[in-house]
Amino acid sequence: MFIQAADLRKSLKYDPFKAIIAPRPIGWISTISKNGVPNLAPYSFFNAVGSDPNMLGFTSSGIKHTLINCQDTGEFVFNLVSAELVDAMNLTSAAIASDHNEFEFAKIGHTPSSLVKPPRVDNTPAAIECKVTSIQRLKDLNGSDTNSWFVIGQVVGLYIAQGFVTSDNRFDTEKANITSRCGYMDYMRAGELFQLERPEI
Repeated sequence: MFIQAADLRKSLKYDPFKAIIAPRPIGWISTISKNGVPNLAPYSFFNAVGSDPNMLGFTSSGIKHTLINCQDTGEFVFNLVSAELVDAMNLTSAAIASDHNEFEFAKIGHTPSSLVKPPRVDNTPAAIECKVTSIQRLKDLNGSDTNSWFVIGQVVGLYIAQGFVTSDNRFDTEKANITSRCGYMDYMRAGELFQLERPEI
């Protein structure tokens, strides 16, 4: 079966794009408004986008509180979503007023960050503090503006919870029990971890 993008809705009841590009890390992003109100929201389109220096990126579909806060303050924190935090993460996807605190709404504890103003989530296995380097409105094939903004942040600090560093000084990905986003209403819990060595030619 081959389907042109323009014909997806005619051919399939549900767009499979997000289900095919899966699993994806959940960008659970905390920010703070210029008035000092903390914000916390999950983003489905999120990932590491570069190293040396390390950078993260996420896409906001529409002008949301997180995007506005990143524009106003230039800072955000990525909070890793373990299986134990999934329900709390889901609560923060609710659309509430900008002057409301998602941490309080979802009854999530938070701790001050070290180098940026937005707090990090309590009980997360890891959190990454970032400063915004660019915000780009995405364009389509015709050069027209879309309703999506791509936010890129450079990593300035990294928090790892006690007990999540292995004896050989690696982050314990398996123990973190990371949850990922798939398509539709689907999520995926961390699966079997295995290693592959790069071939030497």
